[in-house]
Amino acid sequence: MPTPHCYIIAEAGVNHNGSIDLALNLIREAKKAGADCIKFQTFKAGAVATKKAPKADYQLLVTDVQESQFEMLKKLELPDESYPLLLAECNREKIDFLSTPYDEHDALFLNGLGVKAFKIASGQIIEHSFLQKIAKLGKPIILSTGMATLSEVAAAVEAIRIAGCNEVTVLQCTTNYPSDIKESNILAMVSMRDALGVSIGYSDHVESNYACYAAVALGGKIIEKHFTLDRNMRGPDHAASLNPNQFSELVTGIRLIEQSLGSAVKFPSEIEQRNALGMRRSVVARKNIPAGSIITENMLTYKRPATGMPPQRLFDLIGKATSQDIQEDALIDFGMIKW
Repeated sequence: MPTPHCYIIAEAGVNHNGSIDLALNLIREAKKAGADCIKFQTFKAGAVATKKAPKADYQLLVTDVQESQFEMLKKLELPDESYPLLLAECNREKIDFLSTPYDEHDALFLNGLGVKAFKIASGQIIEHSFLQKIAKLGKPIILSTGMATLSEVAAAVEAIRIAGCNEVTVLQCTTNYPSDIKESNILAMVSMRDALGVSIGYSDHVESNYACYAAVALGGKIIEKHFTLDRNMRGPDHAASLNPNQFSELVTGIRLIEQSLGSAVKFPSEIEQRNALGMRRSVVARKNIPAGSIITENMLTYKRPATGMPPQRLFDLIGKATSQDIQEDALIDFGMIKW
């Protein structure tokens, strides 16, 4: 689960199109792209939607408009017997396995497989009894917050904590596929952390990666993004997903951003300390100064390198007498002054 670096989830979701072979290939490609985890969705169509439930607008654009949401979901189920194969492949590839349950049966099934955590979809954030049943299984919970207000997120987190789970990460999310970057609202992620005392992250549906990068820079510990082998495949989520090359770019960008964040302590790096000798300046004689002269400010200036008296000491020199002749452009040192 969340590690010292940002935990990157490749959301395969239903992008296997119901094919176990495609699901296995998604695992292999996610690992190659640098993901820490690959996540699927565990459901039975009849437990998610009524047989007459209409499709969402975005689903109508990329799937058969004649079929119902139930019919679409039925095609996207993975059989129970496929999961040991998926877990074995994840173990071989050394990539974490997660899957989103949609009811208690799904959660118990996944728990029996030994999953390390549960990822809950945005739609279930107001289903407190469901959240509490999962919380009682004693695993960390990652909770997407699309479509929710802060008060709804707070109520969900409270329900989870009451049920005994204190390891909760909430993900800022905009529920639209793809979503407009202007609707990402990444600062809300920070507000949830500060208000609720939870770990935070971001589940992204934007076509570019900029919102993900902003989330990492603002302290996001988990980034989740949809992953497919081919964005042109038929299916509800392929068009809003990253292909392997694009996902690899996301991972590279996040890792570079992490390196750039460094420490909250302001201090010069080792190379800066070396460069300072050539870039900072010392107190220098502006003109020839005879021995015994009383130093005034107009006799001095600052020039590189920083191997002489530092500029902060200039006012300590004013009014002091020189102990020797000082040539124009000479770096002032303590031995030149009568203290």
